[in-house]
Amino acid sequence: MGEGTEMAGSSAGDGRRRAVVRRREREAGGPRDLRIKISYNDAEITIVRAAADRDNTALASWVGTAALAVAKETVVPVSADAKDVLQEVLRSRAQLRRVGNNVNQIARVLNSDGEVSDAQLRAALDALEAAVRRVDAATVQLMRERRPRS
Repeated sequence: MGEGTEMAGSSAGDGRRRAVVRRREREAGGPRDLRIKISYNDAEITIVRAAADRDNTALASWVGTAALAVAKETVVPVSADAKDVLQEVLRSRAQLRRVGNNVNQIARVLNSDGEVSDAQLRAALDALEAAVRRVDAATVQLMRERRPRS
């Protein structure tokens, strides 16, 4: 079997196995002929193989590309917890946008000599305060997760 191909566990309709082709990326700047050895335990290699399979990329190529992306800071690795915090920041931003829209509507009414009830104003301000607290908490958590570069 040539480099970049692997036999798949699935079979064709007639019972024969079919080859799954793994694509290697073109090597920018010339061929990669310098090699390093890395070690993984069984659980780690399973994770790395799954990622390479997901991207339909040869394992060594995937590892090299991922390492280079992190080194160039094109990709910044984050923990699973940080991903949850980032999702919370995105949800909070959406909530802030909605609350900001409400505040703009209240301002439009007040600027046109209309009336806004105390309850309407209090509800908008409470929602704004809650959304700002969520963004602040998520920001603090992200800052804790950030590792200093040395």
